[in-house]
Amino acid sequence: MILSKQQRNSVAICVVLALGGAYAIFHHNADAVVSDVHASKVSASSSAAPDFSSIVSRYGPAVVHIGVKEAASIDENGQSKSGGEALGSGFIISQDGYILTNNHVVDGASSVSVKLTDGREFPARVIGKDKTTDVAVVKIDATNLPTVKIGNPDNSKVGEWVVAIGSPYGFDSTVTSGIISAKSRSFSDDSPIPFIQTDVPVNPGNSGGPLFNLNGEVIGINSMIYSRTGGFQGLSFAIPIDAAMHVKDQLVSTGHVTRGRIGVGVQPLGADKAKALGLDSNGGALVGSVDPNGPAQAAGLRTGDVIVSVNGKHIGSPTELISQIAQLSPGSNATIGVWRSGAERALPVTIGAQQPTERAETAPSEQSQQQNHPRLGVAVRPLSDDERQQAELPGGVMVQQASGPAAEAGIRAGDIIVAVDGELVRSVEQLRDMIAQADGSVSVTVVRDGEQASVEVPLG
Repeated sequence: MILSKQQRNSVAICVVLALGGAYAIFHHNADAVVSDVHASKVSASSSAAPDFSSIVSRYGPAVVHIGVKEAASIDENGQSKSGGEALGSGFIISQDGYILTNNHVVDGASSVSVKLTDGREFPARVIGKDKTTDVAVVKIDATNLPTVKIGNPDNSKVGEWVVAIGSPYGFDSTVTSGIISAKSRSFSDDSPIPFIQTDVPVNPGNSGGPLFNLNGEVIGINSMIYSRTGGFQGLSFAIPIDAAMHVKDQLVSTGHVTRGRIGVGVQPLGADKAKALGLDSNGGALVGSVDPNGPAQAAGLRTGDVIVSVNGKHIGSPTELISQIAQLSPGSNATIGVWRSGAERALPVTIGAQQPTERAETAPSEQSQQQNHPRLGVAVRPLSDDERQQAELPGGVMVQQASGPAAEAGIRAGDIIVAVDGELVRSVEQLRDMIAQADGSVSVTVVRDGEQASVEVPLG
């Protein structure tokens, strides 16, 4: 359902904050050499938290403080902005000096330094960074360094204890603990990161630091908090380490990241819909649209299918599907398990490559000349003839991505935008023009699962 205005206003009170110095987000070949020395598994009694001291003593030396100097720049209004300093955390993944951290920690840096727990400080170079996953790799020239042990986030469970080490507000080697509050959290419908939510106290400066399980294994990179005040309020989010390592491998080997796609718009599967389809649970991702020129269409996927697995791995939500597909290499072959007509079937598909999406807003190359044009925050494409006939619509465009004002208003991937302020939308270009000429807010009419609703969207 689309959020009511009252619900949207209550959600908008909070912001998602990146944990590095002065960065805020409103709302992804040198193999890692890891030690084979195992930390003793920590056990907890029913009346007390675990003793994390063995994890801290064994792996704390592999957690580093990252200092950043920012270059002077020109802001969006053409005004000069002096350089500053920021800080964050990171952790060593190879004995020859490869370090994982967040993109937002080192983005825009003119120089980066790394300080170890033994007091040594090294200049660092940025090997690569990826804004989509907020992962970056930096390198220092050193040998025989302490390293962390990489774990498997899939084996972690909600309610398990976890511990973070980092440099909140510059206080190096700070240890905090909590539990996993939830898994596969997402802040947009197209995010490739199924965040691990915890209640571990983390604050600005913790960005890029490791999240350990009770075995002393890193299962995530602390990245964001959800807060009304800018400080920790019980909700923190970590990037699963398997997703981060996948990005790391590409950054180290090629300097950039490619992501797979199959060309479907998906949405959560509600309990009523699952029951109607004969599924025992409401896991999976319901296919709301299929790109007529995409890999999914060629493989035989249809609107109304429920994707339940990728290469045999269970898919519990659209976020998990997006994450799994994104980590597949373009051109590789995969098997998609779908539920259709009361039975599960396996469809072979050749993974495509993600391409830049056409946006119903000012294009980046035009932004310098059109700074004041309002933004809706959606990426759209034209409807195929089959989609238009099936939906029985005279016009409309398919939402492939929703962020910013549109996402806050409840618009999501798979919706069909059919009108703006009562005027029928017939093309991507027309929608872009409507938004460019609008002031303040617009009433957007969408069709979802055959039902039509209108929502007021304040323009960014």
